[in-house]
Amino acid sequence: MTQSLIAQWHREIDDKLGERIIGWRRYLHQHPELSFEEKHTPAFIAAELNKLGLEVRTGVGGGGVVGLLRSGRPGPTIALRADFDALPIQDEKQVEYASTVPGVMHACGHDGHTSSLLGVASLLSEQRDSLSGSIVFLFQHAEEKPPGGAQAMVADGCLDGVDAVYGIHLATELPVGQFGLCDGTFMAAVDAFTLHVEGKGGHAARPHESVDSIVIASELVGKLQQIVSRRVSPLQPAVVSIGKIQGGTAFNVIASRTLLEGTVRTFDPQARTLIEQEIRTITEGVALSSHASIRVDYTHGYPSLVNHSAETSIARKAISDTLRDAVIVDLEKRMGAEDFAYYLQHKPGTFLYVGARGEDERTRFPHHHPRFDIDERALLLSAKAFLSIVGHYLIDRS
Repeated sequence: MTQSLIAQWHREIDDKLGERIIGWRRYLHQHPELSFEEKHTPAFIAAELNKLGLEVRTGVGGGGVVGLLRSGRPGPTIALRADFDALPIQDEKQVEYASTVPGVMHACGHDGHTSSLLGVASLLSEQRDSLSGSIVFLFQHAEEKPPGGAQAMVADGCLDGVDAVYGIHLATELPVGQFGLCDGTFMAAVDAFTLHVEGKGGHAARPHESVDSIVIASELVGKLQQIVSRRVSPLQPAVVSIGKIQGGTAFNVIASRTLLEGTVRTFDPQARTLIEQEIRTITEGVALSSHASIRVDYTHGYPSLVNHSAETSIARKAISDTLRDAVIVDLEKRMGAEDFAYYLQHKPGTFLYVGARGEDERTRFPHHHPRFDIDERALLLSAKAFLSIVGHYLIDRS
């Protein structure tokens, strides 16, 4: 009975909800909103959930939306998560659904996550009689910008009573039809730092009378690259990258101030602590030897995302048993970060990838690229994967 009912759900996604899911995605793609600035998007989501007769909470953790579907029969409670914030990138795609907001676009697929989960909520709201248990639909704001929305939503009770939590991410690194899973440590912890170098400005022709903040910043860039290669064990993956350097006003002026911004990625908590300490030690030494002052602003971001073995196995089996053409790919851990990690610190669950690259060249750009796009067949496959997982837990087997 279980597989036949899930197969019916999958057909309904194709036959009844597919166009609506794609329509939602295109509408959201045209109207993106940045992290912590989401107003229209959560209102849109809440309105759709209210139409379904779900119990809806808004402003969860500041900006999230939570919908609760009760079947009326005893059983587990499963949470499904989608994020809905966009990025500060100018959309360069030549498509009818391109962003209408200058300098803002959905360049990571969050519009697709939200649309797929709305499709799941729509279908299951009509299938309550076939369920035993409850479903929590987590629509999360501000995934892209630490401190993110997940931690605040958890603190606001979004996981209260939940037995397991699952998240999906569209991925153009995988072709449509593939599903990527990773048991255990999957994504890195992410930290950010800013170094404010304060020297002494002056004329470029008389450098001995100045303290050149650009030269000092250049020295810092080189020294910081030695942390991973010479201070962290080669058996521990780690990254220290400088993403921004800004200083100077003219070709013949020695800059008094230069700013550097960078990121640290780690899996091991001890390596994470060591790298922060080394950054502070290096900056203190360079400041002393250069007769400058350097202020360090260090921000701890998302923790490492660790999938739970049992729930990863459940997702693997549920998808492979009910999606005949699905190809399951074992993913290696990666240095990208995700605040879904906070949910997994509180409840068992797993975070998986759904292939979104098609034959069309427009779907082959990486995430966070100004021409990022997806093959929209992946939206329906995401919904089907969620439904397969729900079926494992909530279809009455008695």
